[in-house]
Amino acid sequence: MCLKNQSALALFASALFLAGLAAHGAEPEAGGVIRVGMIGLDTSHVVAFTRLLNDESHAKHVPGAKVVAAYKGGSDDIESSYTRVDKFTEQLSSEFGVEIVDTIEELCTRVDAIMLESVDGRPHLEQVKPVFKAGLPVFIDKPLAGSLRDAIEIFRLAKEYNVPCFTSSSYRFYEGLVDLKAEDVGEIRGAISYGPCYIEPHHPDFFWYGVHPAEALFAVMGTGCESVVRTSTPDTDVATGVWAGGRVGTLRGLRNQSTPHKVIVFGTKKVAEQLTGGDYAPLIVEVVKFFQTGIAPVSAEETIELFAFMEAADESKRQGGIPVRIADVIKANGG
Repeated sequence: MCLKNQSALALFASALFLAGLAAHGAEPEAGGVIRVGMIGLDTSHVVAFTRLLNDESHAKHVPGAKVVAAYKGGSDDIESSYTRVDKFTEQLSSEFGVEIVDTIEELCTRVDAIMLESVDGRPHLEQVKPVFKAGLPVFIDKPLAGSLRDAIEIFRLAKEYNVPCFTSSSYRFYEGLVDLKAEDVGEIRGAISYGPCYIEPHHPDFFWYGVHPAEALFAVMGTGCESVVRTSTPDTDVATGVWAGGRVGTLRGLRNQSTPHKVIVFGTKKVAEQLTGGDYAPLIVEVVKFFQTGIAPVSAEETIELFAFMEAADESKRQGGIPVRIADVIKANGG
């Protein structure tokens, strides 16, 4: 697509976004600051993200949006949720003056955009439905959903309601990974991404934490994965995908050992390694841009393929480590 057409598309999407805000009775504050509502206060992300947006004295303050209201949420069967949700709720209220409301429907009447933060991916589909009905752009934190079927349904509903929606791990926008992608390695023949892969029994194995290194793998490999095979032990998971043209991408998930994270890219000119990590600020910059324009920095197609990759890895494990086709997994889950 030429730059002229891209600019026109961006202006059109921005106009639709602003028109949508007006249609639903929500307009940015004076000065163009977007009022953000949070759903699910059971993750440390809600405090970290709110601090970046609301604290103008923060060294990495991200202007343009402010968290003004939130819905508590929480999951009774996940310890990291029910043991922390009250603490984070109190912190948002007392430290940042965030209004706590009783329902998601009420939240949607008070804000211009939504950050769905529930640490448990399983309720995300039901939690986002009122947001779509209200026509508010929504960023959904990891994991997008508790199943591939729900992930596909979320994007189907976003399209049906014509509401901007995206999800991403912060790893995708880490400065070290952005720098790696900018290196001239020639044509990419493959990549290895390794990182933490803690398992939560209510989610597919990679969804809970392996989604981070999986996101980083797709950030450099892009779409086009055709099949996945998995090797699994109590301490390590290795999921190897074959992309179109014979490219090979490998995800190495680490548990019960040192758990650093890094991406290594294999190109026709050279092999390059990610040299540094990053923090949450670049992700929040992208979220604010998304709220301002209605244009997602990560496509629904890539996200669905990423989650299909992780689901195919689970299916490969169930079948004793045989290759599983991405297209078959997507079709079996309603795609």
